[in-house]
Amino acid sequence: MLIFLYTLLFLHHLHAKVEKTVCRMMGNPKYPLLSKDGDVTFGGIFAINSVETLPSFQFTKKPQLLLCSSVNLRDFRMAQIMIFAIEEINRSQSLLPNVSIGYRVYDSCGSRLSSMSATMALMNDQEFAAVDICNGQSHIHAIIGETESSATVILSRTTAPFKIPVISHGATCECLSNRKEFPSFFRTIASDYHQGRALAYIVKQFGWSWVGAVNSDNDYGNNGMAIFLNTAKEEGICVEYSEKFYRTEPEKLLKVVDKIKQGTAKVIVAFLSRVEMVKLLEQLSMQNITGLQMIGVEAWTTAKVLVTSNSFHVLGGSLGFAVRKINIEGFSDYVIKAFWDTAFPCLQTDGNYSQNASSCSRYQDLFVLNNYNEDVPEQRYASNVYKAVYAIAYSLHSLLKCTKQGSCEKGLIIQPQQVVEALKKVNFTVKMGDHVWFDSTGAAVAQYEVVNWQKDSDGSIQFKPVGYYDASLPSHQRFVLNTTNIIWAGGQLEKPRSVCSERCPPGTRKAAQKGRPVCCYDCIPCAEGEISNETDSNNCKQCPGEYWSNAEKNECVLKAIEFLSFTEVMGTVLVFFSLFGVGLTVLVAILFYIKKDTPIVKANNSELSFLLLFSLTLCFLCSLTFIGRPTEWSCMLRHTAFGITFVLCISCVLGKTVVVLMAFKAALPGSNVMKWFGPAQQRFSVLAFTFIQVLICVLWLTISPPFPYKNMKYYKENIILECSLGSTIGFSAVLGYIGLLALLCFILAFLARTLPDNFNEAKFITFSMLIFCAVWITFIPAYVSSPGKFTVAVEIFAILASSFGLLFCIFTPKCYIILFKPEQNTKQHMMGKTQSKSN
Repeated sequence: MLIFLYTLLFLHHLHAKVEKTVCRMMGNPKYPLLSKDGDVTFGGIFAINSVETLPSFQFTKKPQLLLCSSVNLRDFRMAQIMIFAIEEINRSQSLLPNVSIGYRVYDSCGSRLSSMSATMALMNDQEFAAVDICNGQSHIHAIIGETESSATVILSRTTAPFKIPVISHGATCECLSNRKEFPSFFRTIASDYHQGRALAYIVKQFGWSWVGAVNSDNDYGNNGMAIFLNTAKEEGICVEYSEKFYRTEPEKLLKVVDKIKQGTAKVIVAFLSRVEMVKLLEQLSMQNITGLQMIGVEAWTTAKVLVTSNSFHVLGGSLGFAVRKINIEGFSDYVIKAFWDTAFPCLQTDGNYSQNASSCSRYQDLFVLNNYNEDVPEQRYASNVYKAVYAIAYSLHSLLKCTKQGSCEKGLIIQPQQVVEALKKVNFTVKMGDHVWFDSTGAAVAQYEVVNWQKDSDGSIQFKPVGYYDASLPSHQRFVLNTTNIIWAGGQLEKPRSVCSERCPPGTRKAAQKGRPVCCYDCIPCAEGEISNETDSNNCKQCPGEYWSNAEKNECVLKAIEFLSFTEVMGTVLVFFSLFGVGLTVLVAILFYIKKDTPIVKANNSELSFLLLFSLTLCFLCSLTFIGRPTEWSCMLRHTAFGITFVLCISCVLGKTVVVLMAFKAALPGSNVMKWFGPAQQRFSVLAFTFIQVLICVLWLTISPPFPYKNMKYYKENIILECSLGSTIGFSAVLGYIGLLALLCFILAFLARTLPDNFNEAKFITFSMLIFCAVWITFIPAYVSSPGKFTVAVEIFAILASSFGLLFCIFTPKCYIILFKPEQNTKQHMMGKTQSKSN
């Protein structure tokens, strides 16, 4: 407990000692470039000069202050607009009526070193009295600056512990939106979050999928490019290369230029600050690299410093975003008269500053501008500085409890932290009509003009507005472009193409190239049966079952339906042979009818011969049912007609074979067998055998009849329209019954082949059955292996071949005797043969 008390006493003593510490300036003070005293003081840091001269670091004497030269007109105008707005507020009787605003404006020289020096000078007073005590409080209520993001990051990080509000007019880095790291930072310009995404949208809108990317190697460039690259990836844009360099790295700059020269991308997204863009332009001009479509950012798109006599052949047609151009009433006149009288009192002595050279010598570079204001209408950032001054003024208006009666409580001590909190709540409209407020990140709403580098009729380069981006509008209205007014790279009227691979036409699909971005691909034709009916299709779609791809592979068309038709050559040939067989059969029947009373016709039951000829005619005709488009009726007809007519035919042949055997048996002494197999029994046997086949067919048609079937398995590109058997068992029963009768007939005919000559018809029946069986045995494997309509052709061929075999083998010998050997067509001749043989 005692140790704890001693510790408390020690800390209290240490704190009291620190509070009584006298402040002393170490080193030479840095004085503001422009200043004025007031009840409240605004700080300003601008890169009024752009060239910094470092002092000697030989450590032989005390280092001198940094020297700056080469006036940066843009930032000088920003310092002027800051003072203009302050003077305007000081004259106002409503905003801060009885409170005067002073200012301290420092020059950062566009250097991080000078920026840090200016920041430290702003937070401290220039001189301290001997009694001044370090109380940790700043006499600056807010700081306006800087223009570039990296310098603003330094400024904000330095002032953050002291909670001094910083309002930037040009720092757009998304990194500054981090409220934990930069709690007292505000800006009257939008974050690069919107600009980075808008860059990707503009590239996407123009159909460029293959771009190069270059950025400044600082906070501004690195963060902005990261946003663009992420959005580009989301939008399907490929980046061929992403390079960066800083203004003090000439070696890296040359590597970037080489990369641009070797690249195939015709569109370059340049997320560069103004200084880096100047250096890149110099190298591109020196190496005569032209024809590139530049897409720029607000930092350089409208920078007048880039407009030179030979810059248009490199940057002509460039597109980019720019801060909206707003005219501030009275400012153009202010910069050539009132400003110089107010900011430089040394000029008021007889209007000649030469008599006060000692006090005005540090402003010599600025005085050349005292009668120049032609650039003022093009100063796009000036309105942001103007809004920043008014934002601080409105926050002080609420903190000082200013009333409508025209008074504020001047005695109140305003802490910087209070200004920070008040800035979060400001909401006002400036005289130009713009509404000013800060979002949760301390930024203003994103509003950009899209400008295009064009040449006027007089040859001067102009930044023509061709669209806008407004994040305050609904998403579908934010981005608007007027493409008809755009001049493209090199002053061309035709939009450049920038793709890694040309678009894949319908009928093809994209195939990624190994190891390359997704925008680099080959166009692969769709496979058979697949289509793509749109450009740049990632996949081909399979056509539905009854459809197939056309030759171009961009449309599914109905598959060609294949069946054996009457009009094709093969169908015509089969029809010819079928009708030829019918004709021959009819001719034979006519011949037999004419010679019906001759022994050769009467022999072996002429009735069976005529019935056999009739059945053969039906066999030839039934083959026609297999030709033509299969229908439900034709499918049932073709198989049943085939089965029944062939059984009728084989039954007749079987009857004739039995007649031959029975006739031989009847010729033997004491035989009475013919009475059991006379004409009536022969007719009955034919009808019985045929009825069995009819019964089989009826059962088949009743249980599972044949039906038309679209076979899409054999040919992918065609549909085979065929007759499905319905029941394989039914079809097998029909064929099996025919085969059984044919086999029985063959066996009986084979047994009768050695009978006497006058009964030698059995030899011809044997031969005909041999042909019949051979045809149908070979039919089975040919039927199974034949594709499409050839299956039907094989079946027709088997029908015709077996029919012709029966017709020729059985009836040709008889016709030959009738026509060419009539002397043998006598009963005596036939009986004579019998008698001679029996002897």
